[in-house]
Amino acid sequence: MDERTPSGTEIRIVGAELADGLELRTLGLEGHQLPELRVSGLAPYLGQGWARVLAALARRLVELDGALDGAVDGALDGAVPAEVDLDHRVTIGLSAEEGRLVPVPPRGFTGLVEEWRRDVLLALFPSART
Repeated sequence: MDERTPSGTEIRIVGAELADGLELRTLGLEGHQLPELRVSGLAPYLGQGWARVLAALARRLVELDGALDGAVDGALDGAVPAEVDLDHRVTIGLSAEEGRLVPVPPRGFTGLVEEWRRDVLLALFPSART
């Protein structure tokens, strides 16, 4: 799966099945001077949907171009926002880990990460309910 950013540079989503679940990551954000995204420990049934989430998140980060305040600590000297709205229903938090950005629940979320991941997909892709 891949996604073209506004500048035309390709950003790819690659994945692997690991012992603790699926790991998905981007390749190509570094070409925009942004850290790559990575999500791991995904339940297998969330893989395809979260590949779409990472593609949308990557596109949004390139569009924002580091213009927001409240940046992630340790992520390119504050060039990346701590939270990104993908649409009016979905906010994704970002955490810097090992030189990559990890999508996390937004501030104030109190449930389980696994439930949040599922809820993100249902909010962005309502047809996933059927």
